[in-house]
Amino acid sequence: MRRLPVYILLDTSGSMYGEPIEAVKNGVQVLVSTLRTDPYALETAFLSIITFDSSAKQITPLTELSSFQQPNITANGCTALGEALALLANRVDAEVTKSTMEKKGDWKPLVFIMTDGEPTDDLNAGLAEFKKRKFGMVVACAAGQGANTETLKKITECVVQLDTADSATIKSFFKWVSASVSAGSMKVEDAGTEMTSMSELPPPPPEVNIVV
Repeated sequence: MRRLPVYILLDTSGSMYGEPIEAVKNGVQVLVSTLRTDPYALETAFLSIITFDSSAKQITPLTELSSFQQPNITANGCTALGEALALLANRVDAEVTKSTMEKKGDWKPLVFIMTDGEPTDDLNAGLAEFKKRKFGMVVACAAGQGANTETLKKITECVVQLDTADSATIKSFFKWVSASVSAGSMKVEDAGTEMTSMSELPPPPPEVNIVV
């Protein structure tokens, strides 16, 4: 079976403490429960959660939706986004099956990154590792006004911004992520092709602004 790996990188730094981190926890729950109702996603989508604060951790390895357990997500510390990108590269090497002459491997991973601030570590070191790997769609989300969309543009051209990091807005973002994963699952299952551009994603809700 060719899996569609989905990696979600979440900023769990101190500035996310309180309402934003609670909204993120709920968002992950909504994401998983929504995808579990989608037969395409259930068949192909595998989900991993990487958090980054003063360091980056993979709190959920790549897991099929039916056995996904809600991870414990808390907020404190700085914003080690560079380390998170390096960890993502490392985990993709370990978890995603590559295609060989004999056999098709997994589909290229979909990546969603959400951060509310500037990286506090060396972004470029992690970025260099990240750029060496092949991904499908990479969407970076600037949650609120503290995040710099220019920094996120270095990672991917698909950048969205939330005006605020409150619970309603974050929930809208996660609903859009789940719709995007569903669309990606359907595309690989039905057409045997991968999503490559923002135009193929479902249109984002009004709270999610595309940065051009």
